[in-house]
Formats: sequence, C-alpha cells, structure tokens
Amino acid sequence: MQIVVRLDVMLARRKMRSRELAERIGITEQNLSLLKSGKVKGIRFETLAAICAALDCQPGDILEAVPAGEA
Repeated sequence: MQIVVRLDVMLARRKMRSRELAERIGITEQNLSLLKSGKVKGIRFETLAAICAALDCQPGDILEAVPAGEA
C-alpha cells in the first residue's frame, strides 16, 4: 500500500495556485512543492488541517491509499 498526495488536484478544483496556498497556511512554496510531489516522508497534522481549511476539503481529498505499483 502506498499513500499518494493529490494536492495538485484539489488546487485545480479550487482554482488556487500553490503560492497562494503556501501564503495562507504559512509554509514555503518549496516545502509545498515537495509535499505535492510526494517527496516527503510525513506531514504534521497541524499542516494538514491548515491545508484542508484553506481548500475547504477533507484529508481524504488530498491523500489517497493505493495498492503498490498503481500510483
């Protein structure tokens, strides 16, 4: 099982740029880019909650569990 980050999909649905989201939640664009690409090993619940609040969504809208090899 693998966790895939679908943050880019939610940003597109909300018509929001990464820069705007980064400013709203108080992280750098570089860190947000790493999160979007799935190159992070973890995320703080505080950051996840801020992203969900800014995008008006649930954690399951951003993170998806997929069987290995399907991502």
